[in-house]
Amino acid sequence: MTTVQQSTDPAAKPTSRKRFLTVAALALMLVPLLAGCIRVQVSMGVSANDRVTGQVVAAAIPANEADKGPQLTPPSSLEDKIRVQEYKKDGYVGSQAFFSDLSFGDVAQLGSMYAEGSGSFQITLKRSGDTVTLDGKADLKTVPTQGADVQVSIAFPSRVGTTNGTRDGDSRVSWTLPAGEVSTMRAEVNYADPSTRSFAGWAGIMAGLALGVAIIVGAMAWMARNRAPIKRAPAAKAPAMKSPVTKHADPENPRNTTK
Repeated sequence: MTTVQQSTDPAAKPTSRKRFLTVAALALMLVPLLAGCIRVQVSMGVSANDRVTGQVVAAAIPANEADKGPQLTPPSSLEDKIRVQEYKKDGYVGSQAFFSDLSFGDVAQLGSMYAEGSGSFQITLKRSGDTVTLDGKADLKTVPTQGADVQVSIAFPSRVGTTNGTRDGDSRVSWTLPAGEVSTMRAEVNYADPSTRSFAGWAGIMAGLALGVAIIVGAMAWMARNRAPIKRAPAAKAPAMKSPVTKHADPENPRNTTK
C-alpha cells in the first residue's frame, strides 16, 4: 500500500498567511469608503449686490498615511477668486476652498472643483426681477449612510421667503443631506435688483442736479434783475390852463362889448 505523505514545505503556510494579510489590508483600505466616512461642507453668503463669498470643504477619513483625501482644484476662469488649502480636522483629511466676489454664474462652476464628484453636487443662484432663487441637487445614492457628513448653509441679505431647508434665523437657511439618497435644496428671497437700484440712484442724482441747476439759474436771474437800474416813466404833463377873457365896453356903443 502506498503511503501518502503530507507536504512539509515550510513555505506553504507563510504563503497562505501572506495572502490572508494582503486581503485583510485591502479590506481595511476599503473600510472608510464603504463606511461612507466623508465630509462635504458648503457655506456661502450672498450680498445685496449679488456677490457670493464662502468656503467648501471636501474631506474623508484617510485610508493610510499617504492618503491626502479629496483635492479641490479651482476652474481656470476662477483661479484669481478661489484659494485652496489643506484640510485636517476631526480625523478627516482633504482640502478647503475659500472664494469671494463670485457672481451667480460663477457659483454654478464650484461643483467642477472635484473631478471625481462632478455632477453629483450642484448649486445654482438665479435672479428674476427682485426675486433670487437657490436651487440645488445632491446625488448621494452611492454614499453609504454610516459616517457621512454633508451640510450646506447659505445666508441672504434679507429674510428668506420660502425654503425646504432648516431656518437658522430670518436670513439664513441650512440643509443636512442624507447619504444614500438624492436630495434637493430650494430657497427664495426678495430684495432689490442691484442694477435697478443703481439706475434709481443715478436718476435721483440727475434729478437733484437738474433741480439744483434750475434753482441756481433762477437765483442768478433774480439777482441780475435787482442789480439793473430801474427806469421810471416820465411824469404826465398837466393840461394848459386857458386865460380868462376880459370884456371891454365899446365907448361908442355901450351895449357892444368885446370878448
